[in-house]
Amino acid sequence: MLRAGLRRPISSLRTPTRHARSASTSQVSYGTAPGSTPILSYVYGGLLLAGAGVFGVYYIDSRAAIHKYVAIPLIRLCVDGETAHRLGVKMLGTGLMPKDVKEDDELLECELWDLPMSNPLGIAAGLDKNAEAVDGLFDLGFGYVEVGSVTPQPQPGNPQPRFFRLLPDRAIINRYGFNSDGHARVLGRLRARLTGWPEVDNHAQRRSRVLAVNLGKNKSSSPDSIEDYLVGVRTFGALADVLVVNVSSPNTPGLRSLQARGMLEELLGEVVKERDELPWESKPKVVVKLAPDLSSEEIEDVAAAIRETKVDGVIMGNTTVQRPTTVKSRKSAYTANVTRLLIVDTAVSLKMETGGLSGPPLKPITMQAFKALRSLIPSSIPLIACGGISSGADALEYAKMGASTVQLYTAFGYEGVGAPRDIKDELTELLRKEGKSWKQVTSEAITTLAWKDDSESALERLKREAENALENLKEISTHIALGDELAPNWRDPEVEKPIAPPPVPTAPSTPAPPDDKSNAVLDIVAITPDPTKQSQEEKL
Repeated sequence: MLRAGLRRPISSLRTPTRHARSASTSQVSYGTAPGSTPILSYVYGGLLLAGAGVFGVYYIDSRAAIHKYVAIPLIRLCVDGETAHRLGVKMLGTGLMPKDVKEDDELLECELWDLPMSNPLGIAAGLDKNAEAVDGLFDLGFGYVEVGSVTPQPQPGNPQPRFFRLLPDRAIINRYGFNSDGHARVLGRLRARLTGWPEVDNHAQRRSRVLAVNLGKNKSSSPDSIEDYLVGVRTFGALADVLVVNVSSPNTPGLRSLQARGMLEELLGEVVKERDELPWESKPKVVVKLAPDLSSEEIEDVAAAIRETKVDGVIMGNTTVQRPTTVKSRKSAYTANVTRLLIVDTAVSLKMETGGLSGPPLKPITMQAFKALRSLIPSSIPLIACGGISSGADALEYAKMGASTVQLYTAFGYEGVGAPRDIKDELTELLRKEGKSWKQVTSEAITTLAWKDDSESALERLKREAENALENLKEISTHIALGDELAPNWRDPEVEKPIAPPPVPTAPSTPAPPDDKSNAVLDIVAITPDPTKQSQEEKL
């Protein structure tokens, strides 16, 4: 029996086909749930569409809690730090990510040189290394977007793993090492985005926005070579509002040696010269990005090089190689197993990982270097603060130290797409409490804290004294022209001669008796002919 059953053809095991019912039997109405009516179907469909619309409106707002409290924790749980970084950039590049739907308050308006910005918040280089998400970042409300660092030739960077989360510190250690798609591919992306936006008076193609390109050098280039930067100026000079010379990454061997005074003067001088020779009327600003690990003597040398080369601005700073004692993440790092969705303790001492540290532990280090540099740089050169900024209070603290604008990096990774709006809202409230705008705070700080050259100060004093003397001369001339009404105590000696007082009467004096000599003189006068009368008589 069993064998016979096993030998039975497979076709005999199939379910017999049921014949269709005749038209006289009850029919099933397809597209309608059993027991429902067309009216209910429309109601259900309308509710579904309404729900999708509400969710869409909710999702598109970067302030929605789902982004911060659901999306970010899930990504952190499921993938490692570098994968999450790449995933976030790719999603921002699709144009389907949330947006900052709120207008910036007027208190946040600021300027970098002659470039207006609706807010002082920027995203630092290192997030969008290859210009894949420029417009996605602008949509999130950043006033300044900096892409890169970009190297002339593509390079993979350092081996993985090279990105570590320090969760208790909300910090990051990375040793990417200038992983870049190279000039050609980044240039193509920047050119491609220009076709989708109306032309405005900046290269960001957005009103009140600034686009910067951070220039790096290939690892294969000679450490003291500056040619990679000059090529970057020629390549991106027509597509960027700002070109940033990065000499401060700790993950490229020999790069920070370019911060020595002699080498930095040569580098910046040549970069500025190359920029000035660009054949376009609108030329990008040149900014140098410095490390916060410089000593006091090194900061003085760097400041002298900056003043000498007339560079347009400075970013202070970059990640640090220091490991403050306040760092809590010392014993374990957490990575994710994507297949099992299990968190694994790798038992790695994060504090000893090679690379640059960013996040809140970096803030005191950067602020110390920023304060020293601000006192050595004139007010005409703006300073951009970058290091440990994660709140509106942090941004305002840097403003009071003379920062023209500020940049985020690590906080954006931890807080998600709503971070720019949260920081701007907090900053607006703080400014409103102080009764000042961002411009007023920074202007007062820069005027007080910026470097003042003694020779320039003396020249300014002479200039003011000359201007005051000229004003006095103009005032005197006006008084002279208008006369007594404005200057009643003043008299022009030529116009109004003093009137001689009348003579005082005196007793007649007795004439002295004439002597012989006086008579002789009278006789001579009497007999001397008048030449005038004589000539008249001759004419008659």
